[in-house]
Amino acid sequence: MEVAPGAKPPVCKIVDYGKLKYEEKKKQQISKKKQHVVKLKEIRLRPRIDTHDLMTKMKRGRKFLEDGCKLKITLMFRGRELSRIDLGKLVMDRVLEELADVAEVEKDIPLEGRRMSMILNAK
Repeated sequence: MEVAPGAKPPVCKIVDYGKLKYEEKKKQQISKKKQHVVKLKEIRLRPRIDTHDLMTKMKRGRKFLEDGCKLKITLMFRGRELSRIDLGKLVMDRVLEELADVAEVEKDIPLEGRRMSMILNAK
């Protein structure tokens, strides 16, 4: 195998081809292991969620963000709740206020059918 083709005279080395392929494969595995894949976690809420239930979900969301995941908050409307979109906005504002110290809004999606959602990134 040619080690330094630009040198005068070119430098060559006798190498076991199987061992060379094995070492390349190991290097690829190590580099693949070091990669971090960003996951998207979702928390689903309803407009009439109780305070304690919301705090429990926010505690879980905070943990997701601290682990390096993105967080999608989805607010689902059912039946006549769709006529009270303002309640949904209040819940989303409370979520933002609660997670403001660890998260920032990446994408804010307004009402889409019966769902309202937003995606949060860790700071």
